[in-house]
Amino acid sequence: MSASTAAETHPLNDEHAGELLTLQRAAYVTEAQLYGDPFLPALTQTLDEVRHELRHPALGVTEDGRLIAAVRWTVDGAVAHIGRLVVAPDQQGRGLGTTLLRAAEAASGADSFELFTGHLSAANIRLYEREGYREFRREALQPGVELVFLRKDASAAS
Repeated sequence: MSASTAAETHPLNDEHAGELLTLQRAAYVTEAQLYGDPFLPALTQTLDEVRHELRHPALGVTEDGRLIAAVRWTVDGAVAHIGRLVVAPDQQGRGLGTTLLRAAEAASGADSFELFTGHLSAANIRLYEREGYREFRREALQPGVELVFLRKDASAAS
């Protein structure tokens, strides 16, 4: 993020669920277009499902009263599973995704981190690899769509 912004990173809770769902849907439209699938889980998730997920840790970035980026994670043993890293389409390219990814890693207290993205999501894969993540498996989601799973040890954290 540039030093000239008034963006603020903060924890998200149930009160943020509606705005988070709106942000998530806006962020995933380009993914839906990329994969030719308007029914990606992030686009069909309900408000109640988002509220349920917000029982786990989540961080958001707000600027001028608007939620512009967010990330969620869970911790299982020594592994943090990072998910739903989203940035508003008009805010991409400002380093918000990198900032939130690093913040989630630090806040998780985990020894390693795992996440996944679609195989056609080149910008996502570049971000994760730049941050030290390495692919460890692929899984077919449906014909023509593979999930790319990436992992990083905390010792490799930026």
